[in-house]
Amino acid sequence: MSVNKEEPIRFSILDRKTQLQKMQSEEFDLIIIGGGVTGAGIALDAASRGFKTCLIEKNDFASGTSNKSTKLIHGGLRYLKQLEIALVKESGSERALVHQLVPHLVVPEKMLLPLIEGGTYGKIMTAIGLKVYDFLANVEGDDQRKMLDIEETHAKEPLLNKEKLTGGGYYAEYRTDDARLTIELLKKAASFGASSVNYCEMTSFNYDQEGKIENLWCTDHNTGTSFSLKARNYVAAAGPWVDLLREKDNSMNDTYLHLTKGVHIVFSKERFPLSQSVYFDVPDGRMIFAIPRGRVTYVGTTDTNYHGNLNRVVATKADAQYLLDAVNNMFPSVQLTIDDIESNWAGLRPLIHEEGKDPSELSRKDEIFVSETGLISIAGGKLTGYRKMAQRVIDAVLKTMNSEEQQRFSKSFTKKIPLTSDPLENTQAVEKYQEHVNLLLKGVGVDDPYYGWYLISNYGKQTSIIISKIDSFFNEVIHERLIRAELWYAVHHEMVNGLSDFFIRRTGRLYFDINSVHKFRELVLQDLIDYLNWDVGRTEQEVDTLELLLQDASRYYDKEIM
Repeated sequence: MSVNKEEPIRFSILDRKTQLQKMQSEEFDLIIIGGGVTGAGIALDAASRGFKTCLIEKNDFASGTSNKSTKLIHGGLRYLKQLEIALVKESGSERALVHQLVPHLVVPEKMLLPLIEGGTYGKIMTAIGLKVYDFLANVEGDDQRKMLDIEETHAKEPLLNKEKLTGGGYYAEYRTDDARLTIELLKKAASFGASSVNYCEMTSFNYDQEGKIENLWCTDHNTGTSFSLKARNYVAAAGPWVDLLREKDNSMNDTYLHLTKGVHIVFSKERFPLSQSVYFDVPDGRMIFAIPRGRVTYVGTTDTNYHGNLNRVVATKADAQYLLDAVNNMFPSVQLTIDDIESNWAGLRPLIHEEGKDPSELSRKDEIFVSETGLISIAGGKLTGYRKMAQRVIDAVLKTMNSEEQQRFSKSFTKKIPLTSDPLENTQAVEKYQEHVNLLLKGVGVDDPYYGWYLISNYGKQTSIIISKIDSFFNEVIHERLIRAELWYAVHHEMVNGLSDFFIRRTGRLYFDINSVHKFRELVLQDLIDYLNWDVGRTEQEVDTLELLLQDASRYYDKEIM
């Protein structure tokens, strides 16, 4: 059996009205509710097998948990300590596979684990643990773990407090951008015929006489119009909102979500000049990451129980202080304060509740619930495991089909599907392409190699399309022409529907280059007005939304928003 035929990608917000009309006239094999990485992974798996697939998302794609992670495709070393061997094995093998599928976006990242007196990990257990970690993940060659002495550890990262060091471990992980990964999955699913629409909310389930879901009632938030969508099967992949959907379906049981909050804070490279990703001890016994990325260094994450507003998760002063204390304890020379933080992000983990366990002890395993109405829900899990989670969901869908269909749709192809239409083959190809892009940018007056890195780490070889559009825009400043070309691409190829879609989920600028949001927001706003024919009311709404997000990314509240 061969993979379902892939067609040229058409994933433009300018097609949205036509696509919605078409969706209402079709009956799908599968409708997925939720446009995060899990839903996107399910859409790609289903569409590439030949399912007629639809995905709807009430906000923007990747606007929940899937743009608030630590942005690592990692094996989860601490899960080994919790003896979650199967989870570590699956995550370890998946991270290398996803790197092969999209090497510009899932990038090898060596991780330093400093060992300190009285720390979480001792020398012997670290050596054994990292060896087992490599074994479970089939790590070979230069990526295999190395144990370091005090001098070697301090040489890797001179900002570490040398007085506390007893040595270190050095091992392989992968860095990514979770929202960009989600977008690429959806674009690839679209190339196999999947219909995916953002800002389209499922408001209610409609049932037939036997109590099975007959169709969904949905609202288009762009126009306010409502309509029904119909499928043979329905999947809820809504992350923190999964239990709300199960409640609407009257299918809640004794297994439910336990939401925990994770906060990350971002510093300029000048203020926190970390040269090496570090996974380090916090005085309370937890461990957190400090990761250099482009022009910044970010630190996270917290792990606290959450009972606030699902639609507006913010960082509190206590969250910021916890991370600042952790950094200043491990890197005492930097002495960071809350005023040094450039931006932050706060997100939720939709974990499965386990009685009596603290947030950091809860399992990251996923779980699937199948209700009598036909709703299949998935919760829990990790970013790294999105592909396997999708396979397990499709396995549950197949059980509702006859034997002939089960055989026809039985095989998953996502292990072999590159996530961009013109993929770079490996890390070496990425580096070579970056040299090419830097020369192109230099030719138009951009000398800073950061821009080449930024474009390629976001778009891979799709960068060439963006650069080819620069001459279409007539601004005196080259960086204004460059961001307008980037926006053109996002509108025509990545379903950008608003200001925040562009500045957060497509480019990551709100988190990693917040000053550029302030600098270019008016320019981007005017182009979006022209592209999408916004009236005064819609324009004001977009400006207000971005203003609130800028506020939340740069302020620290006394308590959660309820």
